[in-house]
Amino acid sequence: MKTLAAVCSTGLGSSFMVDMNMADIVKGLGLEDRVKTTHMDMGSANENSADHFFVGKDLADAAKDRLGIDKVTVLDSIIDKEELKTKVTTYLKDAGIENK
Repeated sequence: MKTLAAVCSTGLGSSFMVDMNMADIVKGLGLEDRVKTTHMDMGSANENSADHFFVGKDLADAAKDRLGIDKVTVLDSIIDKEELKTKVTTYLKDAGIENK
């Protein structure tokens, strides 16, 4: 099972919102049995906390340094659900996880 994590500075507001939206996307793709979502703060996140991380552009540099450039997707807008869907779908496809 792959884990996708939304990360923000405190792990409360924006990461929780992105996590809920990612969960909806995963469910809509029929992948909830193969992909789980979570959220966390930047201080708690480490490269083993999840398979991939989604962050707002305000945390892009810190996240790439801390978590690894290949494990981070930067969101231009954390409230744009279409951008999130595109980026989550792209990651899952690149990771070899597609709906059946």
